[in-house]
Amino acid sequence: MVMTRTKNDAPRAGAVHCDEGQVVTVETTPLPEVMAKRPLAEKSAAEWAYERLLLYIQRFEQGLDASQEVAMGFTGGAGGVLQIEGVGFYDPDLVTFYGRDEDGLKTQMIQHVTQLNVILRAVPKERPSEPPRRIGFAMMSQWEGGESGDASA
Repeated sequence: MVMTRTKNDAPRAGAVHCDEGQVVTVETTPLPEVMAKRPLAEKSAAEWAYERLLLYIQRFEQGLDASQEVAMGFTGGAGGVLQIEGVGFYDPDLVTFYGRDEDGLKTQMIQHVTQLNVILRAVPKERPSEPPRRIGFAMMSQWEGGESGDASA
């Protein structure tokens, strides 16, 4: 298992995979400096969950091709997927996902951090003629105040 420790004594994280030498994951990558700036003790559970979700979404999007976008499958309840168009948090304990369901209907999921379970799924782009939307990179660029740096196709 690879363990990392980041600046400001952020929590440890680790991951184990069958093909250990080939897999780069959120857990095995140091936190971006913009996230590590503020000590964890100053963040609510909602903000900390929101930040890590964005890292997972961004890493997932790095593995998608130009015909795919990220969507979220629901766990433990009603089935279906939500094509993610936005993510937010409301201190101290709520995380919100904004998007569209498989029928194109506007959808919002509000989740308490203690019950936060998501499945990220690759789905065909909604608009095949346009470039793929990369919500993880868009949200990270808002933090950093720069370009998204999206290296995907």
